[in-house]
Amino acid sequence: MTLLIIIIILALIFDYINGFHDAANSIATIVATKVLTPFQAVVWAAFFNFVAYFISKYWIGEFKIGNTIAKSVNENFITLEVILAGLIAAIIWNLATWKLGIPSSSSHTLLGGFMGAALAHAGALAVNGVDVVNYVKVIPIIAFIFLAPLIGMIMAYFITILIMNICRKANPSKADKWFKRLQLVSSALFSLGHGANDAQKVMGIIGAAVIYYHLKIDFDPNYVNAEDTFKYFVDDYAWVPFVSFTVIAAGTMSGGWKIVKTMGSKITKVTSLEGVSAETAGAVTLFLSEHFGIPVSTTHTITGSIIGVGITKRVSAVRWGVTINLLWAWVLTIPVSALIAAFIYYIVTLF
Repeated sequence: MTLLIIIIILALIFDYINGFHDAANSIATIVATKVLTPFQAVVWAAFFNFVAYFISKYWIGEFKIGNTIAKSVNENFITLEVILAGLIAAIIWNLATWKLGIPSSSSHTLLGGFMGAALAHAGALAVNGVDVVNYVKVIPIIAFIFLAPLIGMIMAYFITILIMNICRKANPSKADKWFKRLQLVSSALFSLGHGANDAQKVMGIIGAAVIYYHLKIDFDPNYVNAEDTFKYFVDDYAWVPFVSFTVIAAGTMSGGWKIVKTMGSKITKVTSLEGVSAETAGAVTLFLSEHFGIPVSTTHTITGSIIGVGITKRVSAVRWGVTINLLWAWVLTIPVSALIAAFIYYIVTLF
């Protein structure tokens, strides 16, 4: 029981770090265009991170992404030590990339840590013909490392072109005022998507730990016979979704100013019109991924969207050197997190 409590506390710490690490995703453009001050922007984003809880619970009616994360590893290879090692690895990588100002994916950090620790526990890619990793759940997540920013980029490009054509005869000063107001709406939508997407990942990890505890420690037939064990977990532990969304909102309130600088100005200069396009495209991408239960990176999504609006001016408007560095960070996140988690798992099992 003590280890389970430690895991839940660490998961919520990761949730908090995720909030301030990814705060830049939803506020970078609104700060860059001076629609809101940095403090106003994080309050705005944090509020809608929290509101996402009520939309997921009462409107959508389920937490699909949490379910996907909980089932990304075969349940036969999940132990509390595996989850603990995965969480510690994810926290280390998130803090390291935050310190360096690199907008890496908290989602893929968590997934990589979970898988790496499980593989270390199994000692092989497959045991008696059973895969350690649930590839049906994991392959779409890996595919969306590339698809999420691409979808965001394409959508942002066409939204920007459409808006520019509709508003080509508008008074520039008047139009800019309107787009600054619209940025409040588009950033709110993106923050809703961020909260719904990222808070559920922590729910998935806590869910995996609690389900394992019930299966292995306190036998509960509900968890064994249920078609969907995660649904039973959410019903029995209703406080977990609420707390997960609350903590990520608190983390967002802390901001992540180094990453705000990278996202808001280093990739390309963003106007209020382009901010609306990027945030709207990013929000739609997140809503679609949540509908299909695929955890995606809000970082990747908004970065792709910002690149998309940059391309509408000219290809050279995008600072491709910065973008390539970000791409390397994205590609390395899962394997590096997995290796760190495997190393930590071996250390944890020594005690």
